[in-house]
Amino acid sequence: FFSKKMPVSRKNYLKSLLLQVAESMMEEEAKRKAEEKQSYMDENCPSLSLPHSVQDLQELCRKLHKMIDLVDDERYDMEVKVTKSDKEVGDLKIKLQDLKGKFKKPVLKRVRMSADAMLAALLGSKHKVSMDLRANLKQVKKEAKEEVREKHSGDWRKNIEDKAGMDGRKKMFETEA
Repeated sequence: FFSKKMPVSRKNYLKSLLLQVAESMMEEEAKRKAEEKQSYMDENCPSLSLPHSVQDLQELCRKLHKMIDLVDDERYDMEVKVTKSDKEVGDLKIKLQDLKGKFKKPVLKRVRMSADAMLAALLGSKHKVSMDLRANLKQVKKEAKEEVREKHSGDWRKNIEDKAGMDGRKKMFETEA
């Protein structure tokens, strides 16, 4: 099936027709809603006729209070249903995210914690384990380090003067060999 590109004038004409149809549909819907509202008001809210005696007025007030109580009960029930359904929607959204498996990983903060504190946090207060991190380290003798220092220590100026000139170069080769 080969289709041609529609001209701009035809496109605008169709768009205007669609807008006219949508406008007429919206007007009809608004009329229908107004009629429904009026019929509901006629059915549930009868016209008010004020009695002239005090007893009749008190009776009317009692009736109105009962009607208000009924409406409040219905409103409360509706609120409870709405909150319950909102909670269910939230739970279903969470389940949907779990099924998709796409999570935003939170940015973790760096926490300075000793090894003992970390073990206590992981294992709980039941296990009191102290972890000595230096126990497995290699032992180094201090005497060997001091000997190396003594060899290289001394006055640096003396070493430079000794190595200066041809005699110094000769000494360097003699000491290295």
